[in-house]
Amino acid sequence: MKLNSLAKRKEFRNSISEFHRQLEEVDGVMTGEVMNACNPLKHTFADGLYIREIQFPARELCVTKIHKKKHPFFLLSGKLSILSEHGKVTLEAPHYDITLPGTKRVIWTHTPCVFVTVHATKETDIDKVEDEVIAKDFDDPEINEHDMKLLMEEVV
Repeated sequence: MKLNSLAKRKEFRNSISEFHRQLEEVDGVMTGEVMNACNPLKHTFADGLYIREIQFPARELCVTKIHKKKHPFFLLSGKLSILSEHGKVTLEAPHYDITLPGTKRVIWTHTPCVFVTVHATKETDIDKVEDEVIAKDFDDPEINEHDMKLLMEEVV
């Protein structure tokens, strides 16, 4: 990551945060419990792992939370498009990839989808897990540490 890349990342993060804020102000937009009811979640724990499965209906636009930790994600079924700081990609199941710290995405589902993330944690309380793996904003120290490591790799 070069300094220019760091500036572009910051610009994207500001833009997606503002988009998310504005989206939540639109009448009829689902948030909170209404969103959860339309996107059933399944929580599973196994030997230090938290597996989160979410089902999305077709033709849904959503903005993800900010991820603090590196972890895998799996698209088990369906087709969706993701907009992130790396650009837009369209994925079809089966597919897996890695989410990096500081990632926040806009997702559009073309078809019904099943999406799974896996997080290393010793916690089994969902609220505590979210505190551990989700950042409240991009100023989170774990995200900044990750960005600095990427920057130093480019400089060295």
